[in-house]
Amino acid sequence: MYFPAYRMRRLRQNSQMRQLVHETDLLPSRLIYPLFVTHGKDVRAPVGSMPGCYQLSINNLVREAKEVRELGIPGILLFGIPAEKDEAGTSAYDGEGIVQMAVAALKDEVPDLLVITDVCLCEYTSHGHCGIVQDGDVDNDLTLEMLAKMALSHAEAGADIIAPSDMMDGRVAAIRSALDNEGFTNTPIMSYAAKYASSFYGPFREAADSTPEFGDRRSYQMDARNSDEAVRECLLDIDEGADIIMVKPALPYLDIICRVKQETKFPLAAYNVSGEFSMIKAAAEKGWLDERGAVLEALTAIRRAGADIIITYHAKEVAGWLAG
Repeated sequence: MYFPAYRMRRLRQNSQMRQLVHETDLLPSRLIYPLFVTHGKDVRAPVGSMPGCYQLSINNLVREAKEVRELGIPGILLFGIPAEKDEAGTSAYDGEGIVQMAVAALKDEVPDLLVITDVCLCEYTSHGHCGIVQDGDVDNDLTLEMLAKMALSHAEAGADIIAPSDMMDGRVAAIRSALDNEGFTNTPIMSYAAKYASSFYGPFREAADSTPEFGDRRSYQMDARNSDEAVRECLLDIDEGADIIMVKPALPYLDIICRVKQETKFPLAAYNVSGEFSMIKAAAEKGWLDERGAVLEALTAIRRAGADIIITYHAKEVAGWLAG
């Protein structure tokens, strides 16, 4: 039987050989860990649909953040759960709001941890939508004013990076202008540029208490059938001043991650969202797959597709596995 002179299996013979020629690195320094902060003292409330994830009071958030940093993870993405909600989400930009107080505590206690704050009204509005509702729909331009206020309050509290996730048209420009006008010209924006209306967000909505009271978010989040539109969204956000762009979710949209990276050459984050996390957790609990192997394979696929940064609830586990 004829064999070619070059045999692909030669470089797969043992782990040392495979390590020598592997193409894609998965490192703790590429990971961001999402965390949920709430009011109270010594609160560590489990999220039922997300094993190992919690709503944390500020003192427990700081404790968790210290552990994250010790694992070599450079930063967290912070979501707030307010004590009160209203139709306009006014607590989102309260200087004494939950995120603002948490950011100040984090920068005081863990100064070398990057604190990225999610900017969206969905956790703060009584109706659960990502903006101001007028006549049954989210009013884009009214919402921009609130988002700019929210982003500015986060920067004033000490946030290192602002991450708008609302998907309103023009919100990056509005936030950039607000930050620049108040002297925060060096505060980067990580834009959720291509955020799809997805079935994989369910567990997050439990964690952040952000389920819409009526309707859905398809009038502002992207249609899963569209790819060209994702590139346009990313290019628009770059033009408006985004420093990092993001694709969300990650695993069902690896093609989008790849295409956006190739066409923009911009720093790119991908959000390995709650549903992706919980699926692996549930299957592992059933004994249907090996959790460690499945997680590492999934996150490596996201890196291989082109993501520079992976936001994932697996971050702490992965950092521990990689260190071992």
